[in-house]
Order: sequence, then structure tokens, then C-alpha cells
Amino acid sequence: MQDVDHQPCTDQPGDDRPQHSTGHAAAHQSFADQSGDGADQEQDDQMRKGHIKPPAPTPFWRNRGFWIYLVVLLVLNYLISIVFMSGPARITVPYTTFIQQLNADNVKDVTAQANSIQGDFKKSVTSGSASGTLFQTERPVFATDNLVVLLEQHNVPISATPPGSGGSPLLTLLLSFGPALLLIGGFLYLSRRMAGAGPGGFLGAFGQSKATLYTPDSGTRITFADVAGIDEAKQDLAEVVDFLKTPEKYQKLGAQIPHGILLVGAPGTGKTLLARAVAGESNRPFFSLSASEFVEAIVGVGAARVRDLFAKAKAAAPSIIFIDELDAIGRARASSATFGANDEREQTLNQILTEMDGFTPNQNVVVLAATNRPEVLDPALLRPGRFDRRVTVSAPDRVGREAILKIHTRNVSLAPDVDLGDIAGATAGFVGADLRNIVNEAALVAARKGRTAVTREDFDEAIERSVLGLRRPIVLGADEKRLIAYHESGHALMGLLVPGADPVKKLTIVPRGLSLGSTYSQPIDDRYNYPESYLRGRITLALGGRAAEEVAYGAVTTGAESDLQQVNQIARSMVARFGMSPKLGPLNLTEPGDGAVAAQHFSEETAKLLDEEVRRIVDECHREAVRLLTENRDRLDRLAEAVLKKDTLDQDEIYAAAGISKPATAHPVIAPALPANGSSHDSDLAKNEVGSEVTRA
Repeated sequence: MQDVDHQPCTDQPGDDRPQHSTGHAAAHQSFADQSGDGADQEQDDQMRKGHIKPPAPTPFWRNRGFWIYLVVLLVLNYLISIVFMSGPARITVPYTTFIQQLNADNVKDVTAQANSIQGDFKKSVTSGSASGTLFQTERPVFATDNLVVLLEQHNVPISATPPGSGGSPLLTLLLSFGPALLLIGGFLYLSRRMAGAGPGGFLGAFGQSKATLYTPDSGTRITFADVAGIDEAKQDLAEVVDFLKTPEKYQKLGAQIPHGILLVGAPGTGKTLLARAVAGESNRPFFSLSASEFVEAIVGVGAARVRDLFAKAKAAAPSIIFIDELDAIGRARASSATFGANDEREQTLNQILTEMDGFTPNQNVVVLAATNRPEVLDPALLRPGRFDRRVTVSAPDRVGREAILKIHTRNVSLAPDVDLGDIAGATAGFVGADLRNIVNEAALVAARKGRTAVTREDFDEAIERSVLGLRRPIVLGADEKRLIAYHESGHALMGLLVPGADPVKKLTIVPRGLSLGSTYSQPIDDRYNYPESYLRGRITLALGGRAAEEVAYGAVTTGAESDLQQVNQIARSMVARFGMSPKLGPLNLTEPGDGAVAAQHFSEETAKLLDEEVRRIVDECHREAVRLLTENRDRLDRLAEAVLKKDTLDQDEIYAAAGISKPATAHPVIAPALPANGSSHDSDLAKNEVGSEVTRA
């Protein structure tokens, strides 16, 4: 059981040196040479920039030498197959000679197939110009001798094979020409790989970049009109797009295009979507790939791919490079396990640093990168000159969520009762990817029910699926079901009694996801600052299930496992991160890193004190939960009985069963009221606000 709380590349001038010549003819020749060289140079420049495509290579099937090679190889393969598949050489003897040798007791064994007879002579026999012990002959169809009796009289072993059991013509043909065709196919494959590998031949193909090139006319175009809820990030990137479109507007003022822009945000906030919108708005070549595609088992391949990627981008300049999940190769070199200068990841990172702002400056190529772990990136990668601008892509607020829902429901038939503003309010903490999934799930639910439009009920069910999980068709016993009812009722009652707690929207004992029952609490609005009282209320609400078991049954069960995990996380963060412990004071004992388990960077005494403070906070909240449920035991019983009858209760039914009046309006308790101005307590706060739950402007 778990309590779910939803929370310009310019051309170089030509050589102007004087050309010495003698006579008119020499001068004419010199002019012609210069003109030819200039034309060739101009054509090379155009090809390098991609304006003129290089001539296509001649197809291999138009090469006469290829067909000669093919015929010779097939004939040679056929001759070799005859040698190895024809078996040992046998002499052909007349049938009368075979009968004579049989009567002379010189036949060792025979094998018959229809009228064909093969066998071995005990002694060599000469037939014409050939001699040997291996023979073959044909028995005439009109022969009337009893050959079987004759063979048995001379004790000759007889073997036979059924007619038509010889080798299949198709198999023979395949064995004759298959190896040659396989060799030719392999040769053609390697030839084409080598031809397309560029410098370095076949092995050079490993060093080619795997970036996908998006051009203005390729695929579905995404623009800033398809992005909502992250207006600040759109404004920062719109400036870069405008620079790519009209660089002279900025260059006349001495401004330079940013070398790199780092998109930072939680998963699902729309970093990749923003990059795709930049590609659609800029109308410039856009190279996109994941950072993990640089890394291979062969050392040096990642650096080679970085060089190849930037070479292609410079040839198509002005252009954009987008690297997703930059932390895969951009980790701080001091914190990653390296093995000297040969480490593949370190070489790749060094090459990126050089390409972005090395000895040769990078011009007219903008690098976009996305990560959700900026704290692990190398400082050399984050400095100005490489990533000049960091754009934070945050989770959208209520207005932003409504705008995102409008985009994702453009092609969805909505019923009149659907208010996207209300749905945005019910999805506090959701990011763009979550909202897109909810719209799709709601459409699937409506289609499953045979509806012609998506209703509010479908959206509510989709939100529950996203938060609580899918229903599990398991059968619970009556006693276990009652225990779960009391456990979840304890959570729900804490949400009604604890001041400032998030309102409880639904109570259910239907197994969903990994839980046997759920209490769904929904925040009133978006919150960015949490007072200590709110965090304590979260802990008390999470312990309400365990406290209800103690009050109702006098025992505890394993059903509070996920609740205790949440309690430990909140309480430890209060002490170690937020400085909400009077004994430890305003200290942050955490250390930024790459998420791995690091060595403890504080003393054993501090660690002991940290554990004691965490236990103190949890014990105080647990005692408060037990006290509230003991004083409201009748409400707990009524709520448990009500949910046992209906399995699921909505907000109004929860208030009615508990006998508590539903508040007209709910306002979150963000902070306690400030003392009056001029009081001694207010003077103390003005001097030293350490430990205060209020941040005053």
C-alpha cells in the first residue's frame, strides 16, 4: 500500500602576384592557365561547400573487367566443385564382364540404384584402356538372369539406394556456384564500404559521425508554435535563430553568435523538442545525435567522430549541431574513472573542447546540447567561449500546462465538459511529456468505451492511471481488505486533519500498480518553496497508514514499506539539505556529484547526530499521527466502513464519511504570519534570519 502525493565563411583573395611572360603567345597561355586554375579552384570551393555535388562514381556493373572476373571465378568454382563432388574415379565395364568376374568370385560388394550397379573388385580388372578395382556398369532391362541368387551364391554384400535419391540438381547448382557468388557479394560489400568510408578506407568508416541531418525540407517541421509552457527558454533560443537568419543585424554592432547553448532541465520538460523547433525555425542544416553515439569500444573512434561531425557542420555553415544527453561524454574528468590519456571518453571530451573553442575558432556553427545532470559536467565544457549560454527548461506552471494541453489536443475531439484549465490545475508538477501521455491515454480510454469525444471522466481516469498505475485483478480476503481499508483511511484522515496538508481527492482499496490501495492527494497550486510545517505534515500523512494499524489492530504490517521510504527521504532532506535541525543548524551536508555513492565527507559524530535528528523528526510526526487518530477513532471507523462498501471514494464522499465539513476555499499554508513591525522578535529576524521559514523581499 502506498500514499501517492502528486507533486561567414569568406573566400580567400586570389594570388595577385605579377605573372612574367615573353611574347603574346606566352601571355595568352599564362592567362589560359590562370583561368583554368581559377575555375578549378572555384569548382572545388563550391563542391566543398555543398553547392555542387561531386560526380557520381561509375557503377560497377558497367565495368568490363568486373564481368570478366565474374565469369572466370564462376568457371573456376564449377571445375573445383566437379573435382570435389564427383567422388572417386570408376572404370566402366560391360555387364558381361561383371558377370564373368562374379562367377570368378572377384566381386567384393555391389550397390544398385535402379539398373545402375557400382561396386569393388577384389583384384584389379582391365576394361579397354582402363583398369582398377572400382567399377560401374548398367544391367540391361531385358536381362533374365537371376542376379540376386547369383550374388548370394558368391557371398557378395548387396546394397541399394532408391531411384532419384541422388543429389538434387538445385543443390548441385547451389554448391557449384554458391561459394563464388558469396565471395563476389562480400567483395562488392567491402568495396562499397571502402568507397564510402573516405580517408582511412574501410576502418575509416568507424570514425564517421552518425549524426542525422535535418534540412528545412525533410520530415515534419516543428516550430516554436508547437512549443508551449517554457516561454523563457523559447525567447533565449529565438535570439539565436534570428542571428542565423539575419547575422548582419548583430555583426554591425560587433556581436558574435554564441558558440554553444546548454539546455538544462528535468526529463520530459521539452529540451529535445526545443532543439527540433530551433531546426524548424532557422531553416539551416541541423545535425542531431546522442552523445552516447560517440563512444565505441575502439579507442579514438569518438574523437574521430567529433572531428567528422564538426567538419560536416562547417562545410554546411551556418549550421546547428545538437548533442542530446551531453553528460554521457561530458563528465568531469576528475570524477570519472579514467586510465590515462587513452580513455575513450576523455579523448572524446578533449576533442569537443578543441572543436568548440580551441586554437582554430569555430565559426558559424552553433552547438546545442541537452542534459538533466549539469552538476556532473566538466568545468572546461561549461565556461564561456564554449557554452556561452545556459537555458533552464523548468516544469511548466498552471498557465503553461494549459497551453501545452491545447497543443496536444488540437487533433483530439473534446466533449463540452472538458475544461483544460481545470485539468491543468489537477496536474501540478506534470511536465510536457506527462501531459502528452495523459491526452493520449484519455483518447484511448474514450475509444475503448466507444465514445465519439473525450470527456472529463476520461481525463480523470488517465490522470489516475499516470499517478496510481493500472488496476490489478487480484482477489483479497475479507480480513486483508479491511486492514487495507483502515490503512488507507488513516492516510486520508491525516489529509483532512493536518493543517496545510494537500487536499485528498480520492481514496481507494482497489489494487493499482504496485500498491494494494491508494490515497490520492493533489496540491492546491504550484509550489516552489516549502516551509518546515508542510514537510512535517507530509511525514505525518505518510505515517497515517502505519498509525491507523496501531490504533485499530494494535499491530503493524508490511503494508507501510513505501510510506516509510518516503518518510525517510523527506526527514533526511530536512536535516541534511535544508538545515531544519536545531542541533546541526543551517548546514547542507550533501555534496554535488554524479549520483554515485561517495565517501562520507563529514565526521562520524556529525553522522550520528544526523541520524538522531532524523529519528527525532519521524518520532514526533508518528506520535502526532497516533494522537490524531486516537482522538478521531470514530471518524476512522466510519471512513473505513464507507470505503469497504464502495471500494473507491471521491473527495465529497470522504468528507461526508468522516463527518468533516468541506472548506469553501483551500489555501496552502506557505509560511506563518510575520510578527508586527517594531516588535522585539521582528527585530531579531531582521538582524539574523537563520532558521526562519520565511524569505522576505
